Amino acid sequence: MTALALTGSPLWYASRAGGTLALILLTATVVLGIASGGRSAPRRIGRFEIGVLHRNLSLLTLVFLAVHVVTAVLDPFVHLSWAVSVVPFGASYRPLWLGLGTAALDLLLAVLVTSALRLRLGVRRWKAVHWLAYAAWPLALFHSVGTGTDTRLPLQLWLYAGCLAAVVGAVWWRLVKAGPGRVTGRLVAAVAATAVPVVLTAFLATGPLQPGWAQRAATTMILLGGGR
Repeated sequence: MTALALTGSPLWYASRAGGTLALILLTATVVLGIASGGRSAPRRIGRFEIGVLHRNLSLLTLVFLAVHVVTAVLDPFVHLSWAVSVVPFGASYRPLWLGLGTAALDLLLAVLVTSALRLRLGVRRWKAVHWLAYAAWPLALFHSVGTGTDTRLPLQLWLYAGCLAAVVGAVWWRLVKAGPGRVTGRLVAAVAATAVPVVLTAFLATGPLQPGWAQRAATTMILLGGGR
């Protein structure tokens, strides 16, 4: 365990816990959305029940995401402003990885707002925006891996691996069950399902799993924004 993880404030622990739970719930939401769509929809469970479960998981994701954002901003160690929570890549602390998390949040908020306006927008426009939730998942995953000072912990690595395996498995299962047509969409899904594990593994091997990576990032943050 890193020194930062050992000396983290209660707000740090709350932020990591909220972010981790949000990632797990977002993963479950995405997996359910992938597995229950199109011809792969289960026949023993009604679409209404699936829709309710999908909606409730989405709302729980946003609740824990809110906890994650609020506690991260309130934590005095990283000196994050409220603007960083909605404007990507503006932080001095790991701007790329924090920016990915902000981008994921913005995409999920767009889905939330358009869902509230679904009747006015129409089903076609709402579905087009709803796809952004799938784009938010890899952004959230890389954000969690890139900003977490506990990424090297075996339990955390297994958690990331489980989330990755669940989504990739759901995508390939959906592709196997898919009928003819929509070749472009299926090709994009297949490429993405292959690329995300490869890129994440390469990043872990060259970044967070290297000795001193978290400390070097923290040192950069201290020089830029001041320490605790």
